Amino acid sequence: MSLDRDRSAGYLVNWAARLFARAIDRRLKPLGVSSGQLPVFFALSGGRALTQRALVDFAAIEQPTMAATLTRMERDGLIVRRPNPDDRRGVLISLTPEAEVRAAEVRTATDAVNAAALAGLGPEEQVQVRALLARMISGLEALDTPDAAG
Repeated sequence: MSLDRDRSAGYLVNWAARLFARAIDRRLKPLGVSSGQLPVFFALSGGRALTQRALVDFAAIEQPTMAATLTRMERDGLIVRRPNPDDRRGVLISLTPEAEVRAAEVRTATDAVNAAALAGLGPEEQVQVRALLARMISGLEALDTPDAAG
C-alpha cells in the first residue's frame, strides 16, 4: 500500500494552511505582526476587550501559547491589560490605539492573501469551499471532545 498525499484531505488542508501562513507572514512582517497573532487581532479589533480565557477559547489554542503570544504583543505595544470591572482578580485585554490602526492593515493583508488563494475559483466555488471547510472543522471539533475518545 502506498500513501498518496493528493488523496489525503488532512495533508492537503495542512499544506494549504502552511502556504497561507507563509504568505500572510510575508505581508504582515512590515507591520510588526505575525500570523500567530491574527486570532488576537480578529478577536479584539473594533475596540473589544476580552479575558485571556476568552481569547484562548476564541483562538482554540492552548493557554501557554496564548500567554506567550500576549506577552510578546504587550512587549511590542500591541495590547494593553486593564483590570476587569466585573472581576477584581481578572484583567481585560484590548488592542492599543496603534494596534487598532494596524488592524486595518492586517485586514488588508489577510484579504489580499485570501483573494489570491481563491482567485482560481468562481464566486460560487469560493462560497462552497468556505462552507465545506466549515463543515470539516465542525466534524473535527466533534472528534476533539472527551466523549469522542472512545
